[in-house]
Order: sequence, then C-alpha cells, then structure tokens
Amino acid sequence: MTTLLTVISSLLWWVLYSSMAALLFAMIGWMVLRWVERCTVVFNRIYLACLLWSMLGMLLVFGVAAYEGHLHPPYAALLSSGLLRIALVLDMLIGVALLWRLVPRIDAHRIRPGSACMAVAVMMAVGFGIATSLV
Repeated sequence: MTTLLTVISSLLWWVLYSSMAALLFAMIGWMVLRWVERCTVVFNRIYLACLLWSMLGMLLVFGVAAYEGHLHPPYAALLSSGLLRIALVLDMLIGVALLWRLVPRIDAHRIRPGSACMAVAVMMAVGFGIATSLV
C-alpha cells in the first residue's frame, strides 16, 4: 500500500510541477510566437503543447539522471554529462514538433517550423537561466 501511495504521490507532483513550468513557458512562447508570426496565436494550445513538452522533458531528464546515478545534489556532474546534452537536444526537437503540430494561428494556419524553433530556443534559454541560478 505504501508503494502505491508513493507512486500516486509522485505522479501528482510530476503533473503539478509540469503544469507550473508549462504555464511559465506558455506565456513566454505566446509572446515569442506572437512577435515572430506577426499574428495572434491560440494561448490554450500553446499551454497544451508546453504541458506535454514539459512532462516529456522531465521524464527524459529524470531517466538520464537515474541512468547516470545523479539523483541527489550536487548536480554539476549531471550538467556536464554528454548523455544529458543529447537528451536536451532531443527534448528541444520534441518541443519544436509539439509546438508546430499543436499551435494554430488565429487565421487557422499552422505556425511555421522556424517560429516553433525560435520559441523553443527562447524557452530553453530562460529554462537554462533559471536552472543555473538554482544550482
């Protein structure tokens, strides 16, 4: 029973932290996409794409940390890991694909892949800034 409660609690915290990160990155992505596309984009679809992206990204980073055995601080060795860098590139590609496929403009056209790349780059830069200030 304790194991079941631990798993359920972990899943709830995973969704909660993912949704908080997704809200922050959706606001950033909305501003970037509105600027790059020169057209209004649908915010709730950006939030959905960012939520799916942050959930998958947390799984990727946790998987790499578990594989390399860096689940507890200090995380400097994890941040210099080559496998984490590959996982982050894969994470950015997933983010671009999700934004490109899920986010429409207000005129019902899909955003351009270059716009999705720009939005993901800005979101990752902000994410790296936050992560390095916490470590």
